[in-house]
Amino acid sequence: MTKYSIKICLLIICFSSSYFTSKGNDTLLTAQLLNRIKLLQSSSTGVFPKGVFPTYRTYALNKDRQKADINIFFTGLISFTLQNLQKNFTPYQQKIANDIIILANTSAIKFKNRKGRDTYNFWPTDTPQIFPNSGWMNLFDKQQSLPDDLDDTVILLMALNANDSTAKTVHNIMQKFTNSGDKKVNNTFKSYRKIAAYSTWFGNKMPVDFDVSVLSNVLYFVQRYNLEWTKADSSSLTLICKTIEEKKHLTDAAYISPHYHSSSIIMYHLSRLMQIKPIPSLEKYRYSLINDTQQLLATADNFMDQILLQTSLMRWGILPANITINSNQQLQTIIEDESFSFFIANMASMLPDQLKKAAGSMGVGKFYYYCPAYNNLLLLENIVLQQQAIPLHE
Repeated sequence: MTKYSIKICLLIICFSSSYFTSKGNDTLLTAQLLNRIKLLQSSSTGVFPKGVFPTYRTYALNKDRQKADINIFFTGLISFTLQNLQKNFTPYQQKIANDIIILANTSAIKFKNRKGRDTYNFWPTDTPQIFPNSGWMNLFDKQQSLPDDLDDTVILLMALNANDSTAKTVHNIMQKFTNSGDKKVNNTFKSYRKIAAYSTWFGNKMPVDFDVSVLSNVLYFVQRYNLEWTKADSSSLTLICKTIEEKKHLTDAAYISPHYHSSSIIMYHLSRLMQIKPIPSLEKYRYSLINDTQQLLATADNFMDQILLQTSLMRWGILPANITINSNQQLQTIIEDESFSFFIANMASMLPDQLKKAAGSMGVGKFYYYCPAYNNLLLLENIVLQQQAIPLHE
């Protein structure tokens, strides 16, 4: 079966022509992806609130049934990422991106803390729900609604361009939700259980829950706002470094990042954190991470995983070889692959260690999330980085 490099193949599919310059091709593809993202954004008040990007979840034990899930997570990520990329767009592309961002950000209020605190929830807070559209489970919406979480909060604050004062206030609140005092983590490696890193959740009744990808996002937030590092920040960095040193990001990805679940997605988060501002403790692992990522890319057979790994390498200054894909596939089918889940709702991650491992291996309490617009954004980001990338070596 014939294969092409990703750039050549996508252009042939999109334009049925190769009579463009490389830069012109990238510009046209960028515009196409932006328009696709805009088209996928909800513009009504139907199932998905206006401005929110449709997301769908599939239960691990019932993969034949997909349900609409109303959350702010992917919407926040798309807004945040587009703002980081916007300076690289043409005026026409910037206009499309700006329209998407404005509409996305107007929906954030539905997910803000019910008491007015500047923290955010994965699901709507104006009408509390757990797993929207889940039938009988929604009878327990009010009693079992999840607390706000650090991941959505930092993503939304950055997407909304919160001011420095708000960022500092929220950072101070975060110091109360760490692995310390009477609340200790009991579902991670024994050697990690004394590390006073952040928990994923703001809730006082929630067990402490570690996720290295969430911690990477929190430290990105700290770096972006030039916040004064706390014990929790340093401890979170210690946990991340320990994970890399012991190669747990390769051997136990789903265990140390239960809400993101894969090595390729962990690499994506680590490279983003390291790109914003050098952190000496992390920089010493740069070439080790590059090598790990190159090995993962060499064996990856999922297009979106390949995009994530390629993007990670480019953030580290390495321009990898073009990805090859089958020429008889349609562009939209390749990108909007329902089998790819960037995020996983893993309720078993909060269970004690042995139960966490057992439930995780069986798929109990595990929901795979799919957002077609975010898949398009990941490719868009990759293309922008390809235009900028300068390899460190041949």
